[in-house]
Amino acid sequence: MSNIQQYQYPKVSPSSQQGAVLIVVLLFLILIILAGTIAVKQSTTDLRLATSDQINTLLLQSADNANQSIEQSVNGSNDDEIYDDMLSITGPFGHFILDPNSSEHEYVFCFRPRDRFFNINRTSIVTSGGTILSSGTGYCDPEEPDDYVSSRNASMTQVNISLTPPSAETEAFSSYTIGQDSGSVSSQAYMFEINNTAVLPAYADTTIGSKNCFEQTSRVDTVTDSEDTIGGCMAAAGVPSAVIYEQANVENLSQRTNCVEFGQGTGLLCTLPSN
Repeated sequence: MSNIQQYQYPKVSPSSQQGAVLIVVLLFLILIILAGTIAVKQSTTDLRLATSDQINTLLLQSADNANQSIEQSVNGSNDDEIYDDMLSITGPFGHFILDPNSSEHEYVFCFRPRDRFFNINRTSIVTSGGTILSSGTGYCDPEEPDDYVSSRNASMTQVNISLTPPSAETEAFSSYTIGQDSGSVSSQAYMFEINNTAVLPAYADTTIGSKNCFEQTSRVDTVTDSEDTIGGCMAAAGVPSAVIYEQANVENLSQRTNCVEFGQGTGLLCTLPSN
């Protein structure tokens, strides 16, 4: 006789099966939500990176546009009115060349390419102590539509020009014309520091309390706190900005004397150094 034992398995009720399916569905929903959240964050990050890249490109173009306009005005024809304005005693370069007391000054104007990029009546000449010598106002103003680079009122660029301070690295007599000694020099080159600061005022306020960032200096060596410079102040205020720094040599040729040819006359001979 066979001895067969039968085992009774526990029966699973339909209600408990429905509960297990619900848990699985909830787990899938959680996974889908997590994947969607990660995708949204990734797309937001990509959008921010693209926007940041567009902002940087716009700021660099605005600042570089000012540099190109300045270079073209000085290197262009001396019959142009803009050439006379830039090199006159009230212009950004002529002020330093023709005024012997201007070594510590800073020349400021807002770049306005839609009209005439440099308006001689809208400039500021600032001393090292912060005193404004000019009657006009050269600082950019976010409330002034004409101060923006384009009619979209997106970006504006302020130009700060000053003489390059003396340095031990500067070559002795490097500003003198070759072939002339220091006692009879008739032409001298001046080295300028040009700081073009492009900003997007729509993103944040350009003031910190009572401090107007546009009124801060570009001469980093004259301050101890970075917020006292125009670039540092804009960064502290959260304003997107870009500063392009350029050194430029401008030579004063107004007093140059013609040199006589070799072996003729008794005037000043132009000779090149032997080494």
